[in-house]
Amino acid sequence: MQFVKNGEQVKHLFKQLYGSVTLSQVSRYNQLIKWFNDSFGGEGCYICSSSGRVELVGNHTDHNGGRVMGCTVNLDILAGFMPTDDNTVVIKSKGYKDISFTLDEIDLKEVNSADMAKGVLKGFAERGYAIGGFKVCMTSTVAGGAGISSSAAYELLIGQIVNNLYNEGKVTPEELAQIGQFSENVYFNKPCGLLDQSVIALGGVVELDFKDGLQSKHVECDMSKYNLVLVDTGGSHANLTEHYAAIPQEMKAVANYLGVNRLIEVDSSVFFAKYDEIVEKVGLRPALRAKHFYEENQRVDNAALSLEKGDWKKFIEIINQSGQSSLTQLQNCSYPGGDTLIPDALELTSKLNPTGATRVHGGGFAGTILNIVDRNLAEEFVSKLEEVYGKDKVFLLKVRSVGTMVL
Repeated sequence: MQFVKNGEQVKHLFKQLYGSVTLSQVSRYNQLIKWFNDSFGGEGCYICSSSGRVELVGNHTDHNGGRVMGCTVNLDILAGFMPTDDNTVVIKSKGYKDISFTLDEIDLKEVNSADMAKGVLKGFAERGYAIGGFKVCMTSTVAGGAGISSSAAYELLIGQIVNNLYNEGKVTPEELAQIGQFSENVYFNKPCGLLDQSVIALGGVVELDFKDGLQSKHVECDMSKYNLVLVDTGGSHANLTEHYAAIPQEMKAVANYLGVNRLIEVDSSVFFAKYDEIVEKVGLRPALRAKHFYEENQRVDNAALSLEKGDWKKFIEIINQSGQSSLTQLQNCSYPGGDTLIPDALELTSKLNPTGATRVHGGGFAGTILNIVDRNLAEEFVSKLEEVYGKDKVFLLKVRSVGTMVL
């Protein structure tokens, strides 16, 4: 870790993180460093950046050992930090109450953002890694509730700080992701998978395979010709836990009928040969959801290959197929109770973006949709959606090429 970087180094880093160097980003960094110095004294600090993420394709496949492709984006939590010598952790975050605790208190759980930091420290300790105190000031452009995993970005930020201060940076991105998942599962009572943390830790466009633990592969591609646009449709995730849980449960019911625990353990040819029997014995919706699983896995592989070849026409086609499958087979686009916020948004964006792609993003039922839009058409597309949903509900994003890192 270094305090000082020259102009060319800064320019290169900003291009990796945000796609370009802008005065607003430079000002943001300068303000953060000033805030840290005013808060804690001293003449500088280390800087860490941890981004949000987007799931490109692979909707609801990870929990049954499937494949997913996601990418990091140019919105991040930015932190100035330094070690403490008294085992105290002090976290200042714009818009939130200050957090302070000692390492002796990391076993105390209160189910809040302090607990996520405690959970990361506990995860390091349980794996035999060193831990210590630190002080940090952080500011974020990763909007909460936008479906880009602000909590996972926070967990990875804390993990990378501890990794660099006390473990010489030797903890791998994959293990940092697992520590983040541990924190969220055990300390925040949220039964998340490993998708969000893995994409954020690894960075860039990545294909993840959950068949045997976690296998990852960076997808070499140029995403600069297209923008990602997320739209918050306004639906609430409250009271949807049972609907999210039903998806893996029904997929696993099909797997159990076929004699295994997860769908990935049965070849797709066996599933399709017994499809009618599964519809009769397990049910139509579980069968359709399992069908989505097998076809979506193949779409992930095909999408990665298309990106590597630069075949954008094929890639767009695949993402639209994924969206249609989520709507009709996975059935996670309609809000229980009759609201049609996501289907309505998908219909609107398909009309406004006929040469691009649109699909539900993440868990579904409520929340966001993902659009892939030609860069030259993106601003007009965003403007029209802002008229419908509001400026704070439409997010124009670029792909970030690196994961959580200390600059």
